Amino acid sequence: MATATRFAFTQPSSPGTEFIIELTDEAMIAHARRVLSGEEKNAVHVHGRIIKRTAPYNPKFSFHIDPQTIRFFEMAIEVCDANMTYVEDHLDEAGGAFLPGGHWCPWDSKLTRELKA
Repeated sequence: MATATRFAFTQPSSPGTEFIIELTDEAMIAHARRVLSGEEKNAVHVHGRIIKRTAPYNPKFSFHIDPQTIRFFEMAIEVCDANMTYVEDHLDEAGGAFLPGGHWCPWDSKLTRELKA
């Protein structure tokens, strides 16, 4: 297992808000770094399964993404798309008809930086 590495992403649909993810897989960490460098131009959006509790590294939200489930995508089905503010405001509904299975794939997510330890 890799050393946990944290990254931030934003969404134009949630202006001024940043969401922090933690990656624990070497391949995903390397992929995230390629996204940030501009080398990766296709699979650049964040996808993963939400956990309905605050993570110490992402205290502004009542949920976080399970690091073991985080992947990057180019295109995804609409049923898992939502902005981070909407997810926070409707967290009690997540996992049912809203974000089935807890899968969240914000289409407009944009990785913005790697957080330094």
